Amino acid sequence: MTEQTKLQDQPAHPDSAFSRDPGPWPSSLRALRHRDFRVFILGQIVSLSGSWMQSLAQSWLVYRLTHSTFLVGALGFCNHLPVLLLSPLGGIAADRHSRRTLVILAQGAFLLQAFTLAWLTLSGRVTVTHVLLLAAFFGIINAFEIPARQALYVHMVGQRDLSNAIALNSMTFNAARLLGPSVGGFFLAAYGEGVCFLINAFTFFAVLASLFAISPAEPARQVSTSPLRHLRDGFLYGWRNRQVRILLAATALVNLAGSPVIVLGPFFAEDIFHKGSEGFGFLTAALGLGAVIGTFVLARQTETASMARIVLYSAATMGIGLIIFALSPSFLLSIAAIALVGFSIFRQLAATNTLIQTLIHDDYRGRIMSIYSMMVIGMLPIGNLASGAAAAHIGARPTVFAGAMFALAAAAVWGSQVRRDRFRSSPA
Repeated sequence: MTEQTKLQDQPAHPDSAFSRDPGPWPSSLRALRHRDFRVFILGQIVSLSGSWMQSLAQSWLVYRLTHSTFLVGALGFCNHLPVLLLSPLGGIAADRHSRRTLVILAQGAFLLQAFTLAWLTLSGRVTVTHVLLLAAFFGIINAFEIPARQALYVHMVGQRDLSNAIALNSMTFNAARLLGPSVGGFFLAAYGEGVCFLINAFTFFAVLASLFAISPAEPARQVSTSPLRHLRDGFLYGWRNRQVRILLAATALVNLAGSPVIVLGPFFAEDIFHKGSEGFGFLTAALGLGAVIGTFVLARQTETASMARIVLYSAATMGIGLIIFALSPSFLLSIAAIALVGFSIFRQLAATNTLIQTLIHDDYRGRIMSIYSMMVIGMLPIGNLASGAAAAHIGARPTVFAGAMFALAAAAVWGSQVRRDRFRSSPA
């Protein structure tokens, strides 16, 4: 008997956390009625701000040492390739063990990675090889942390508030993207990359404290099948759900589309607009600001049916933003264009995450979220490496324009699904 057969008569979605800690929160913040989610998000915003500071400093360090767009792309490749290769193992772990425990272990490993990078840089020993190897180590941790964390939200807020929790988490992620690079640009210019890495290391204590302070209502898991059988059942479960399958394909295209504008940020800031590290910080912050606005607007949505059109329109507007960025003659217009890209891509990703988690059974959540993380994070090494190589041969602007075509292709892929299923119950 397969795992899917055993689950046929079980409820599709847990909602044990919904009735806990009801507070007078507005609909756009309704997931915050749950104490565990409030505590976790507070720790996340501190830690993520440091992580974005480190990301900015890493890219700048590699570019400063080499002045190579290819090696900046290679940094992203090393950072994200392990997610593409190892996320299925993280998904198995998240469906067989405590998700909270897995997230705690991962955050502790992130802290170790940041301290090591800080020590090497501040001591003057750092080389590009060190940075690339530590980026790969970060990616290995991410492959286990992302599926466990994504699968943990439902146990903190319940199914009814899950879509809002996903949107608020994305808003927090991008608020940190806005805050981290803004502060990071200052510290980078004033004190160098090593201080940015050290600050990031200390921020992990905040998220670890929040994780030890919560007690999400995770069910006991008793899995009798072998890990290999467990992995196979998860992939088959995702493949047989047509909507999930198409959402994952569209997500892969969107993330390939966004790679050039992110990877080539230092090149646009320094070589095209001559704004240096501060300009790179402004571009990164503008992407984050657009994402915060987009996910905040999404958090106000209460109808899951509307998410289908949001995915479609967001992929299309992302393509428009990328075209403007690729052709922009001025730094200010580029900031506006990248803000539109941020608004669109993270709104699309949060809506996609909500749709997928609505369509799947909780016992498969870790494995399906591992496939989702492969499409969101795991596709980036391909996009990063291709972006760096393409920019070296055809130039940065044509590479970003090619990314716009991928975004429009994603809109077409999901648009065919929307038309087929006639998602008309609610406007986007």
